[in-house]
Amino acid sequence: MPPKKTLTTKNLEALGAERLAELLIEISDTNAAVQRRLRLELAGVQSPSEVAREIRKRLNAIARSRSFVDWQNRRSLVDDLQTQRRAIIDHLGKTDPKEALDLMWGFMALASSVFARCDDSSGTLSEFSTKA
Repeated sequence: MPPKKTLTTKNLEALGAERLAELLIEISDTNAAVQRRLRLELAGVQSPSEVAREIRKRLNAIARSRSFVDWQNRRSLVDDLQTQRRAIIDHLGKTDPKEALDLMWGFMALASSVFARCDDSSGTLSEFSTKA
């Protein structure tokens, strides 16, 4: 049995739903990626159309962005793109395949603008694009 302070599902369940919710709110106050992920999960509870709306909103924000992404921030962009891709596949692929396909085309259309504004000297984005 793992020690009580080890981060496992069972140990965290012992905190209870209310305390976990409080911790997630606290963490999301300082982490935009966590905040976006929580909004996506809440939208998933509502309906597939709400999930699609959240994904579309994020894809549009990424498309509008013009700031250069240097090597220090590249990983967070890749993680964000990965989150959106997984949401399209996992949340919408099974419930609304037509909407998922439409969003996936929008996701793929981001490629040229993302590559144009990123330092990808390590190949992280290129590697992601071949796995996606």
